[in-house]
Formats: sequence, C-alpha cells, structure tokens
Amino acid sequence: NDLAKIKTFLDESLRLGNEGLMAKRLDSPYVPGTRGRYWFKIKPAETLDLVIVGAEWGHGRRRGWLSDYYLAVYDDENNEFLVIGKTFKGLTDEEFKETTKKLLELKVKDEGWRIWVQPKIVVEVAFNEIQKSPKYKSGFALRFARIVRFRPDKSPYEITTFRELKELYEKQFKVKSKLS
Repeated sequence: NDLAKIKTFLDESLRLGNEGLMAKRLDSPYVPGTRGRYWFKIKPAETLDLVIVGAEWGHGRRRGWLSDYYLAVYDDENNEFLVIGKTFKGLTDEEFKETTKKLLELKVKDEGWRIWVQPKIVVEVAFNEIQKSPKYKSGFALRFARIVRFRPDKSPYEITTFRELKELYEKQFKVKSKLS
C-alpha cells in the first residue's frame, strides 16, 4: 500500500533491464499463458507525437466511423511522412465520430475500405515497444499503440522525426542488454 516503495521497486526493476512489474491478487489462479483479470502489468509508457495519414472504416460497434488510424513520423531529411503502424485504441465514441468528420474533410485518396488524408491531425501516442517491420516503408511498427490525446498545439512538421524514432529503437536494446 506504499506508493513510494512501489515506485522504488519499479525503478530498480527498470534499472536491471526488466520491462516493469507484474501485480496480481495473491489468491488468483495460475493459468499458463493467461494473466486473466487478476494480473496487471505495471510499466512506464513512452509516447511519440505522430500524425494521422490514413484510416480504415470500422467494424461492429465502430461501423460507420473511421477508427483504425495509420500513424506516421516525419522524415525531415526527405520531407515525407512515414507510416509506423496503426491503432484504433484510446478514443471515446464521440472522439471517433468527430475525427471521422475531420478526416473525411482531409481525404486525398479513397480506396473504399481505407482512405488516405492530408497529414494535419497530430496525436500523442503511447506504445509498448518499437519493432522492425517490413510492412511499412519506415521499416518500423509500434507495438500496442494507443492514442493518448490530440495535439492541436503542434504542426505535422513538429512531430517525432524518423531519426528520433530510429534512436529510440536502438535505445531499447541498451536497456534489454542489461539482462544478459
């Protein structure tokens, strides 16, 4: 119940190269391969400022909304935006509705199930890890990306750069190498 002790324990775990901590109810059942609702990961989330460059139409409850957003960094050396993944997490239903309207106004290409837009909407995105990915031109993808908030105070040219993304990717291995 002591937050200061928990913070110290978490900091020590991170210093040793671990991702974070696992909290669980002491009487919770152990099921191999499953955390269930009694186990929780505690780890810091890094964030990047990215721009939405495309979106896919949602399914099920999100039908009728653009809800799967393609996120990009800015490659200032080549003056282009490079996709580093997509997410549909982090927004309320009302934010999805409003963002759909804005994205349709910014549309530059329509592929039916997906549209591409002018890079105007900047978002802060939390993520778990940066991974190599042949799927995107950038060569990278974000693991467990989720939108934290919109950044109307930033222009698309003030977002995280491709160079910064590559530096963060390399930095991950310095932390992980402490485990060896």
